[in-house]
Amino acid sequence: MIRVKRIYDEYSNEDGFRILVDRLWPRGISKEKGKIDLWYKEISPSNELRKWYNHDGNKWNEFIAKYEKEILSNEENLIEFISLIKKHNDVTFLFSSKNLEINNAEALKLIIAKYIDG
Repeated sequence: MIRVKRIYDEYSNEDGFRILVDRLWPRGISKEKGKIDLWYKEISPSNELRKWYNHDGNKWNEFIAKYEKEILSNEENLIEFISLIKKHNDVTFLFSSKNLEINNAEALKLIIAKYIDG
């Protein structure tokens, strides 16, 4: 199962393998404090896409499409990431955005779901 959680939220044993999926390291969080198992910034949106999107809800669907295109442009990275996820029963994508509903981790979960079972 893939979950999405804000890095600043309290750790839970249910989180399983915790992957930070942000391009930038979150402020005030150490690897130990965040209980981060892996920082996989290669799967995060590019700086250009991140800045373009700027958490604008009106751009959400277009952001997901552009983000998926970026991910698919590096197929080896996608295969490696999916392989990593499949090694764990529970995975939590960690993000630092204040927006809990429209953020790169939620978008990544939607995108990955299309490829993990397919």
